Amino acid sequence: MLIAVTGGSGFVGRHVTTLLAHRGHRVRALVRRDGRRRVLDGLPVERTPGDLADPAAITALTQGADVVVHLVGIIVEGGAATFEAVHVEGTRRLLTAARDAGVRRFVHMSAVGARDEPRATRYHRTKWRAEELVRGSGLSHAIFRPSIISGPENKPIRMLARLHRWSPLVPVFGDGRFPTQPVWIEDVALAFALAVERPALEGAFELGGPAALTYEEFVRAIGRAAGHPRPLLHVPLAVARAAAAALGVAGPLAPITADQLQMLVEGSATPANALEPVFGIRALPFDAGLTRYLGGGRR
Repeated sequence: MLIAVTGGSGFVGRHVTTLLAHRGHRVRALVRRDGRRRVLDGLPVERTPGDLADPAAITALTQGADVVVHLVGIIVEGGAATFEAVHVEGTRRLLTAARDAGVRRFVHMSAVGARDEPRATRYHRTKWRAEELVRGSGLSHAIFRPSIISGPENKPIRMLARLHRWSPLVPVFGDGRFPTQPVWIEDVALAFALAVERPALEGAFELGGPAALTYEEFVRAIGRAAGHPRPLLHVPLAVARAAAAALGVAGPLAPITADQLQMLVEGSATPANALEPVFGIRALPFDAGLTRYLGGGRR
């Protein structure tokens, strides 16, 4: 099959495109016109330069494709790249192009916590609206809502590892008890590949690792894998929220935004985890995945 992928040079995208190519599929990836496209060098992947705001690029991407895998998303707004523009309008344009091109199936990346509630973050509300567009598209579809994805390209995990190495204390927000359920990147990529290949897998699926962890346990696991576990410093949530609000003016350069802090405190555990019961994937434990990229190759 010919699989058209958006976000092919991103964190999840490079793993998904690599796996699809290795499973014998033709892959065509929409890649930005910058240096990031080089991450696909050496792979048998067709590249379509452009972005979701470029109608000609989207048309070229979807022409002749059997399935579209839509991975583009942002976690911080910057300039014209707003949540509304990327998550909602970008998905709307891609779905229109896919239908016009006769694409049979659409596999979509959303997020745990996506919902249409006034108190939800704009990230979660726009992710939900994109889901609704996919559900109403008339195309066969699968929607994925992964928890925190652990992998070598995860920048927040890398940052926490550096703090464990170089700081005497590592900050933890509030009581640190809010739940996470980190899932290994290769397990997520395999779920996407299976959804591409099995049209009977229809609907929305949450993806998480084998165990739910508190945020404090999550941070401690990173310290152990990095080989330099440090004492934790609990920062009151009120202080953390004030700092995140002040740092928000830095946009994409901010270490954490108010919305990101809210999503962290809300938690990202997945009681409806579909990884093993639906996809037959035995999830890699968080510690084992961390060791692969933080532990100097230890297994």
